[in-house]
Amino acid sequence: MRTALLQSSGRPGSTVENLKVLDDAADRAAAAGAGLLVAPEMFLTGYAIGDDIARLAEPADGDCADAVAEIAGRHGLAVVYGYPEREGEVVFNSAQLISADGTRLANYRKTHLFGCFERDHFTPGDRQIVQAELHGVRVGILICYDVEFPENVRAHALAGTDLLVVPTAQMHPFQFVAESMIPVRAFENQMYVAYVNRVGQEGEFEFVGLSTLAGPDGVARTRAGHAEELVLADVDPAFVAASREANPYLKDRRPGLYGSLV
Repeated sequence: MRTALLQSSGRPGSTVENLKVLDDAADRAAAAGAGLLVAPEMFLTGYAIGDDIARLAEPADGDCADAVAEIAGRHGLAVVYGYPEREGEVVFNSAQLISADGTRLANYRKTHLFGCFERDHFTPGDRQIVQAELHGVRVGILICYDVEFPENVRAHALAGTDLLVVPTAQMHPFQFVAESMIPVRAFENQMYVAYVNRVGQEGEFEFVGLSTLAGPDGVARTRAGHAEELVLADVDPAFVAASREANPYLKDRRPGLYGSLV
C-alpha cells in the first residue's frame, strides 16, 4: 500500500484553508498511486491556536469529518488527519481514519499529553489500541508523544499492527525522535511506522519536519526535510511477515520477567 505523508502546518486557525491543503495533497497522492494519505497532528485547525482549539473542536462525525470523507471519496484514497475532537464539554487531541469510500474506520484520542499547553487544552484519551484494516494492512494510530512511550508501540505490535501511523507536532530541539527513535521503534516492534510532522514556526513552537516512514528493518523508506513536502513510500505486508520471522523479538519475549515494569 503506497502511503503519502503530508508534511505541512497548513493554515493555523482556518479549517476551510486546511481542507483545501488536504484536498490538493490528496490529488497529488492519488496521482502517485497512494492508497493512504496521512496528515499531521491537529492538522484541520492548527496546533498553537490557544483558545481557538475549543472553539473549532468538532465531534468525530462533524462537518469537517464529512468534508474529509468527501475528499477521500473523490480522490479514491483513505485519509488520516489530526483534529480537536469535542464530546460535550470535553476536548480531545484526536486523529481519525476515513476510508476511500468515506467510511469512518477509526478514531483515536491522544493518551499521553505533552507539556502544559496540551494539558491546559485537552483531556487525555483512555483507549490504547485503535486499529482498522486497510488494503490488507492492519493500521494502528498513535499521536506524537504517545510513540515515545515504548509500551504503547509494543502494545500495538502484540495486537498485530502492521503500519502504525503517528500524526505529530514534534518541535525543536527533539528532532532526534524523528531521526533516530522512529526507525528503532519500527525495528524493535517489527512494523512500519509513519511519523508525519508539522513544519515551521507556529506561535511559540518551531516544528522541525523530518517526517519519515520507517520499515520493520529499521530503514527509513522516505524522509522529508524541513519544508512543506509530500513524500511517499510503500508498505508491504509480506515484508512485515518475513521480517517478523527473521527477527523474532515478539516470539522471544519473556513477559513473566516484566511485571515490575507496571
